[in-house]
Amino acid sequence: MATKPKLYYFNGRGRMETIRWLLATAGVEFEEAEYLETREQYEKLLQDGSLLFQQVPMVEIDEMKLVQTRAILNYIAGKHNLYGKDLKERALIDMYVEGTMDLNEMIMLYPFSSPEEKEKNFALMIQRATNRYFPVYEKVLKDHGQDFLVGNQLSRADVQVLESILMIEEYEPTALSEFPLLQAFKARISNLPTIKKFLQPGSQRRTKPDDGIVETVNKVLQL
Repeated sequence: MATKPKLYYFNGRGRMETIRWLLATAGVEFEEAEYLETREQYEKLLQDGSLLFQQVPMVEIDEMKLVQTRAILNYIAGKHNLYGKDLKERALIDMYVEGTMDLNEMIMLYPFSSPEEKEKNFALMIQRATNRYFPVYEKVLKDHGQDFLVGNQLSRADVQVLESILMIEEYEPTALSEFPLLQAFKARISNLPTIKKFLQPGSQRRTKPDDGIVETVNKVLQL
């Protein structure tokens, strides 16, 4: 029996959440190692030589210890047919995904903003989502004329755009009001069986970050 992928990270979203999304979408059962809560846990991983570049996330999968978020995502997407049917489709998927990862970086870092920067960073995050990123995906859907962003089947681009939409809507529920095709896309992709299951309460999807996870991350990484 194949061993389940094992995830090493904090009890929060961060750079691991998209990995959880892709595994769940592919219908792959996975487990979380003991969540990082102390500096000692982190230093043990460092001393074991498990963290190639001294960073998490790390995923044990197929007898490998993979680090670097993009490398992990590329492997999962390629293995589970979420990476297009040819090189051209993969290039489009990569292009769209890089946009979501730029936006996700802003979303991820926002809770770590200083009190003085919080209002400015919030406004910038919503502005970028609704003026830079969402218009692109709306246009792609219009021009492509298919249910999916690339080709005629689900790819990691669809999954990662949905993830970004849902995170932005947690902060600004009206963010999609000017994007009817993205509204329909969100409903359609959210209703796919494995994704629908992942979006249910009690799944391995992590919740919106709070002050507690920010404090833990700062303590463990000594930020």
